[in-house]
Amino acid sequence: MKAPAPLTVLVVDDEPRSLETLRRTLEEDFTVFTAASAEEGEAVMAREFVHIVLSDQRMPGTQGVEFLRRVRSQWPDTVRLILSGYTDAEDIIAGINHAGIWQYLLKPWHPEQLLLTLKSAADLWRLQQENQRLSLDLRDDPEQLVQRVAHRRGKLMARSGFDRLARAADSPLNAVCELAQKIAGHELSVLITGESGTGKELLARAIHFSSDRAERAFVVENCGALPDTLLEAELFGHKKGAFTGAHEDRIGLFQQADGGTLFLDEIGDTSPAFQVKLLRALQEGEIRPVGSPRTVPVNVRIIAATNRDLEADVASGRFRRDLYYRIAGIGLHMPALRERPQDIPLIVGGLFKESAPAGRRFSEAATKALLAYHWPGNVRELQNEVMRALALGEGAVLGEDLLSPRLRVARTLAGASIELDGEGGTLKDRLDRLEGQVIARTMERHKGNKTRVAEELGLTRVGLRMKLARLGLDGGEE
Repeated sequence: MKAPAPLTVLVVDDEPRSLETLRRTLEEDFTVFTAASAEEGEAVMAREFVHIVLSDQRMPGTQGVEFLRRVRSQWPDTVRLILSGYTDAEDIIAGINHAGIWQYLLKPWHPEQLLLTLKSAADLWRLQQENQRLSLDLRDDPEQLVQRVAHRRGKLMARSGFDRLARAADSPLNAVCELAQKIAGHELSVLITGESGTGKELLARAIHFSSDRAERAFVVENCGALPDTLLEAELFGHKKGAFTGAHEDRIGLFQQADGGTLFLDEIGDTSPAFQVKLLRALQEGEIRPVGSPRTVPVNVRIIAATNRDLEADVASGRFRRDLYYRIAGIGLHMPALRERPQDIPLIVGGLFKESAPAGRRFSEAATKALLAYHWPGNVRELQNEVMRALALGEGAVLGEDLLSPRLRVARTLAGASIELDGEGGTLKDRLDRLEGQVIARTMERHKGNKTRVAEELGLTRVGLRMKLARLGLDGGEE
């Protein structure tokens, strides 16, 4: 069967480099049109069929919200998203309902997060079209309707489920996923802990799409990205005139997620004052929009995430104990990437499959460097490293020289055979011997070229010469 044509995305941004980066990020999965202004964007939409529009907020002339308002009036079936910095948040919140904006993304954006959001937007567009067809064709056939909905849910689960969490047979992530699958179908609140970049949102999405709420919205909010006033308006909504710039009513993310799942990322960064308001909403199952005298009932499943030690924050009084127990119906901990190095080749393979032509791969030396590194930025840092190598490399095999200097240094350190504990001398003496061995091996690999050695080790040539002199090593070539 012929694969369906990719959906079209129009990206509007007045910054050429940003526009090109967005285009490259999306072009593997979408047909991408670009425009440098709102006026150019409208011209593109007049001649091309566009499914999704992603617009920057700050542009000369017409701003993003106003542009998307025009799009809504002329092309109401498009899914509209906006990209902005923190300083634009209040303007966007005030105009988000007016322009019918489905979601906004904050700068700086991450490629995987952007792609997931755009793929969700594509799912939304397809679901809207399918709903229209169902309303016309299946009014008198409820059995067929049930079958179509079940098929749709199966496709969503396959695309956003636990299989997106790449892991080996002996990975410590397997136990986490097994527990998550067991509780996915139960109405338990979930607290996911782990360092930044470990994939907490991916796990939350997998839980949602494996639950009975899979056909409803999965809505994401980064609680650490907004101050209390904006976060309250974003989650609970607001009434016209509630604050400066609130020109009309706007529903919040709780209502957008009604019947579905609300993922509250970085919940540990919220203030105690806001925690009180959030606790009330979760306890009562209702929210009060800012400026409204009335409450609104909501039915959402909460999945929260944090990179903080919330139990320690509870003990210190920084995080409310009652809210902690409300959100931590079940706790899941995402292991750091350095705790599951066996997963690195699988993650890399998945990234190559998504982003590179068939046949491209890392060399054996580059793979060893990836395995030797400690990955403080976790999966997110690994993704960036793979994208860097793909951008810089030209052949089918990507060598170690395409990796960042810090990874090459880690590879050198991992290959060092010196036994520090078995050597005599002070700590400084032992470290000097190790440093000398690292520099000597790097000099040998680069045939004494000090410029290349300094670049790999993150040193200036002057700094390298000083170390060579102090350690009594041969200077080699310049």
